[in-house]
Amino acid sequence: MHKLQSVQYDIFPQYLVKMSVLQTDIKFIPGVGPKRAEILNKEIDVFTLNDLLRWYPYRYIDRSRIYYIHEIDSSLAFIQLKGVIKSFETFGEGRRKRLVAHFTDGTGFVDLIWFQGIRFIENKYKVNQEYIVFGKPNLFNGKWNIAHPEVDPFLTETDRPDGFMPMYTTTEKMKSRYLNSKALHKIIEDAFGMLNGKLPESLSKDVIKEAKLVSLYDAIENIHFPTSAAKQRDAEYRLKFEELFYIQLNICRYTAYRKDKLKGFIFNKVGDNLNRFYKKHLPFSLTNAQKRVIKEIRKDTATGKQMNRLLQGDVGSGKTLVAIMCILIALDNDFQACVMAPTEILASQHYETFSSMLSEMNIRVELLTGSTKKKERDNIHSGLESGEINILIGTHALIEDVVQFKNLGFVVIDEQHRFGVAQRAKLWAKNNQPPHVLVMTATPIPRTLAMTVYGDLDVSVIDELPPGRKAVQTIHRYDKKRGDLYMFIRNQIKLGRQVYIVYPLIEESETLDLKNLEDGYIHIQEAFSEFTVGKMHGRMKPSEKEDVMQRFAKGETQIMVSTTVIEVGVNVPNATVMVIESAQRFGLSQLHQLRGRVGRGADQSYCVLLTPYELSSDTRKRIEIMTESNDGFLIAEADLKLRGPGDLEGTQQSGIPFNLRIADIVKDNDILYKAREIAEKLIEEDPNLEHPHHAVLKRQLSQLSGNRYDWSRIS
Repeated sequence: MHKLQSVQYDIFPQYLVKMSVLQTDIKFIPGVGPKRAEILNKEIDVFTLNDLLRWYPYRYIDRSRIYYIHEIDSSLAFIQLKGVIKSFETFGEGRRKRLVAHFTDGTGFVDLIWFQGIRFIENKYKVNQEYIVFGKPNLFNGKWNIAHPEVDPFLTETDRPDGFMPMYTTTEKMKSRYLNSKALHKIIEDAFGMLNGKLPESLSKDVIKEAKLVSLYDAIENIHFPTSAAKQRDAEYRLKFEELFYIQLNICRYTAYRKDKLKGFIFNKVGDNLNRFYKKHLPFSLTNAQKRVIKEIRKDTATGKQMNRLLQGDVGSGKTLVAIMCILIALDNDFQACVMAPTEILASQHYETFSSMLSEMNIRVELLTGSTKKKERDNIHSGLESGEINILIGTHALIEDVVQFKNLGFVVIDEQHRFGVAQRAKLWAKNNQPPHVLVMTATPIPRTLAMTVYGDLDVSVIDELPPGRKAVQTIHRYDKKRGDLYMFIRNQIKLGRQVYIVYPLIEESETLDLKNLEDGYIHIQEAFSEFTVGKMHGRMKPSEKEDVMQRFAKGETQIMVSTTVIEVGVNVPNATVMVIESAQRFGLSQLHQLRGRVGRGADQSYCVLLTPYELSSDTRKRIEIMTESNDGFLIAEADLKLRGPGDLEGTQQSGIPFNLRIADIVKDNDILYKAREIAEKLIEEDPNLEHPHHAVLKRQLSQLSGNRYDWSRIS
């Protein structure tokens, strides 16, 4: 074995040898073996020595301090004690059996509890012998206990662990194989020793210098075995920077490619369609924000480069009007346009809006959804190919191969996070030359997230509401005190207004969802017997939903009981009250979206959040934010901080899966901005990463990007 390795060092470059060491199967690492390797594979996706070294600690414990039992309180996540076991007791039978050791240091008692390995523990530890105990304190029935503690004999002060002890995420299955945090740390120590003091760099020298980073070897060493807080911080910064840098580098590279290589249709004139609409049919004056965004889009479409722009704006900010005016510019330049929406309800809403706004103009608008009849569908297909249809609005039915345009020049994708990447890619193929793409969302996206998820798109923001719109008043009420709320609803309806009552989806069970809604519907019918109550849910046929919505929109129904299917796409200006049942089940962004369904008209609107009394501190925080702010961006930032970015894979465009082991795009936004700045500068100087010293960057990117598609070319 050693002989073979020495031959390798003679023949191959240092880099390749070290890479081969990093790819060592973990079963060959001391202390692992085949059985433990299988557990590590399944439980934490660790297969190689490199994977193991990249399994970072989630926190550090200062082992230099010993606490007294009387000092234990709920603020201490872990605690280290010195004392003796006074006695053992066993409780329960079979699987419920547990061993309890009564431990004291003279200032009080704490119970040490084991649920597994009881016989081994009883034989290993002795009564009245001095031990160091380490673990997580829990308070149960007024008594402190530590479950499955680390217990070591106390020998001398010098033998006691000191400094920072890393803590690693483990699972119950791992612990059953004695792979707890301490055991994992020992295995990582042995794995690190296999590097023999060297580790190939994963960043180029210019990036390391520019970002003032420690070497990868030092970073890995000091993330797992820090000798000081400063070294641990430097290691953490380097590893966080690296993760965020490669995401940003990939985005910048593809963005540069798109802007350089992909030609776009040139909209070189503003003609009769836009001018006539602006002078005669504009429903209300444009806000300054709308004017700014139209200018940005107008500039994009005149350059000869293909536009890929994200338009963010709160519900009711006037994104649709911006889209209409930009589409009219496309029509003025003899191109067709299409609008793709995630649901039939929203597609129908857009169709009605476009049709009514353009009714007095010589523009043909058609609607294509899954419900469109065959004869009508055939007519639409032929009208598109002949160029008679100017604007097509629809759902995913637009991406079917049979749908072909004569000259598609402008695409609007609404609420784009609801579409899969592959679906959007098909729109791209409708022309030999890609159309301009405007992606719209009413879900405000925090800047850090936008830079990462939609980093290759240019971003426009509509950050003001049209004049005359009143901010929705948001009120929190407890669900057991409905009397006053029902009186308020009754008064609103008597004033001629309408009401939404929304029930949450309990994702585990559609049956429960429907029962929840059905029970609510019956209750509301009984409570408001003098009014007409409608109901809507996701399992209804599109035609049924449409019928229900039409009746509500016409004012035939006063109260709409619904699941979150009304979150997107319903526009009823007369609806002024939104009641959200079990509001604690919703995230902030979803609550904000639902709230946006009211406040569409000139009348004061209200959103009522109903919850039980018992709420967690995070939930109370969410409710407070909702009642205090109508700012979608502030809410989105808060939501991101409370819930984290979650699993963003599938919605992101960068081509690199989100596999952030140590970085956090919310908390580490300063590092993210620095990574973006350096990535942009580097790609500007070396767009294709052709310089020899950038070979390592190109290699790392190809390893990270398991993705065969260039997602940045989509939208």
